[in-house]
Amino acid sequence: MSDRPGAPVVVGVDGSTSALDAVRVAVREAAARNRSLRVVHAFVWPLLGVPLGPSPDGPPEGGLRNQAARIVTEAVAEAGKVDPEVPVSGVVVDGAPTAVLLAESRDAALVVLGSRGLGGFAGLLIGSSAVQVSAHATGPVLVVRGEPRADGPVVVGVDGSELSDLAVGFAVEEAARRGTELVAVHAWLHPAPLGPGDVLPLVYDLDALAAEEERVLAQAVAGWAERYPDVPIRRRLVRGAPARALVEESESAQLVVVGARGRGGLAGLLLGSVSHAVLHHGRCPVAVVRHHRAP
Repeated sequence: MSDRPGAPVVVGVDGSTSALDAVRVAVREAAARNRSLRVVHAFVWPLLGVPLGPSPDGPPEGGLRNQAARIVTEAVAEAGKVDPEVPVSGVVVDGAPTAVLLAESRDAALVVLGSRGLGGFAGLLIGSSAVQVSAHATGPVLVVRGEPRADGPVVVGVDGSELSDLAVGFAVEEAARRGTELVAVHAWLHPAPLGPGDVLPLVYDLDALAAEEERVLAQAVAGWAERYPDVPIRRRLVRGAPARALVEESESAQLVVVGARGRGGLAGLLLGSVSHAVLHHGRCPVAVVRHHRAP
């Protein structure tokens, strides 16, 4: 996430209904952060050598380039309807959607995406661009899915990893900005290896394990509770699958925040199984955090 005071909130658009939903959320996020909104459409056709102008036999406003411009114009107009006070700009950038949005993320306060665009398949709950950008973006990515709501808590998944700590920091700032409580969820099934080569015991004390997991959860939020004393923080320790616990919490939340990869992730996987599952099945917008700097 960019530290520059002028860093905008960026929203990707492709002419789909999902993208316009993302625009409506993005303009509210920009207003809450006192940022401008940058509407971006990735125009992939030049890479494929396709004619971009209007057909000689068609109307002058036809053609793929003009269609791309109309997508941006429509999205900018929609943003103005939601909050006319937020400065909004729109741009068509040549390139594939994932590459364009990853480049935009380097200078963005936040990247906002719809869960599935025009290129999505009906059987897929979330588009490939949303997954790839969430996995690789320089800053936080907000994927708009479910029914955005103004009430309910901000929920964050905690597992004691470094990215989990970054996610908690992002989440508590969001809770403060939204004037709501933070629910920190730590779910566990059995002892988890803390590093490669760890040997787990065949027999273990469940009460002792639960106490240790409670300590992990308490430690993860302790410092943030001191820095944000006005944000109520509720700790929830769950014995069960982390992804299922977070999806259940998302039913009443206004935002779920996850780290891109947690304690159990493999180094080669930039998007962990829990964050991937929450992106696919969450009932509210999901923020994925890989890097985090001052708001």
